[in-house]
Amino acid sequence: MDLLLDRVVTERLFFRKIKPYDFEHWLTFHQDGRTSAFWLGLPQDPMEACRQDFEYTFYRYENGLGGKMALILRDSHEFIGLAGLLKQEVDQRPELEIAYSLLPKYWKRGFAAEAAQKCRDVAFERGLARSLVSIIQVDNFPSQKVALNLGMYLSKTTVYSQNQVHIYRIERPIIQI
Repeated sequence: MDLLLDRVVTERLFFRKIKPYDFEHWLTFHQDGRTSAFWLGLPQDPMEACRQDFEYTFYRYENGLGGKMALILRDSHEFIGLAGLLKQEVDQRPELEIAYSLLPKYWKRGFAAEAAQKCRDVAFERGLARSLVSIIQVDNFPSQKVALNLGMYLSKTTVYSQNQVHIYRIERPIIQI
């Protein structure tokens, strides 16, 4: 079961595995206080937060747990963020998550929605899960809007990794013959 979207493309984006040289680009994400405002428990030091983020992503790649992929603009080859499919456990239940995070200078341009839609489509086309979730902190309204625009609905509110979160869900459409 291939959870990675390596070399997948959309109209404006190219997905690829993150590389060590992407660290400096992603570090700017962790240096912007707006990006961590919604999530408790992250290291205060941006370098440490970025290092942990990368280590965990490489661990996921190596252990078949999916992983966030680098999002690259097709026209300019700029690194703009991360998105992908992640095996998660929510309330002792296995889930497949659509995860997306963008560098702040690329917010409000539709890139998160475009990446999330591609993650959804690939997961359903590959038959990876009957439903997908996005785990979103309860005050993160921009990410909630992306989930709703993706066709997800608020499934429940719970605690995940010491954070109060909404679990947004979408089920694979049943094809009638």
